[in-house]
Amino acid sequence: MVKYQVPDNQTRDRIFKAASEVFEEKGYDGARMQEIADLAGINKALLHYYFSTKDQLFGAVFQVLLRKMFEKIVSIFMEDISFKEKLRKFFDQHIEILIKNQKLPIFLLNELSHNPELVQGIRETLPYEQLRNSLFQKHAKELKGYGIKKDDMPQLMLTVVSFSVFPFAARDMITMMIPELADNKKFIAFMRDRKEFAADFVITALKNRKK
Repeated sequence: MVKYQVPDNQTRDRIFKAASEVFEEKGYDGARMQEIADLAGINKALLHYYFSTKDQLFGAVFQVLLRKMFEKIVSIFMEDISFKEKLRKFFDQHIEILIKNQKLPIFLLNELSHNPELVQGIRETLPYEQLRNSLFQKHAKELKGYGIKKDDMPQLMLTVVSFSVFPFAARDMITMMIPELADNKKFIAFMRDRKEFAADFVITALKNRKK
């Protein structure tokens, strides 16, 4: 596996900070190496000396971006609002993050398959058990009203996350079935419509479950 590293000096720090800001704001597809070089205060040739491709640079800041995404997700689920409101807010913000970073799910899956050591870092960044227990404690009455027990939380959480992640992770397969989604603008519009659709679908399923 290629190790994404840059020299341990001030130039590295400037590149890393600039790349993190540009990737977070514009995502992989929207980021430009020239813009990153300009923000870092270096010329593009020097940037390419450290990173020959945008993929390598994205790999260098990958864990930083992942950590920020997880922190935002955790903060949503820790807010003092109803579980239904959290679902809507999660789909709205999570899908928007993935629209900006459409390669993130595939990149994550590829990195994990080649570097299982990343799993430990993700576990530290996303305290799953703490989040699961906290969610159930905060919304025990609401969830029990839907017939959701504590043991059901892994199924519920996996279902919710997969609704937003799967279309990005399986985009090549999806565009084979729905060719018009090969157009990125149409795909983005489709995913923004999915924010409300997914939230409504999960909430309706929960309501029907208790019948």
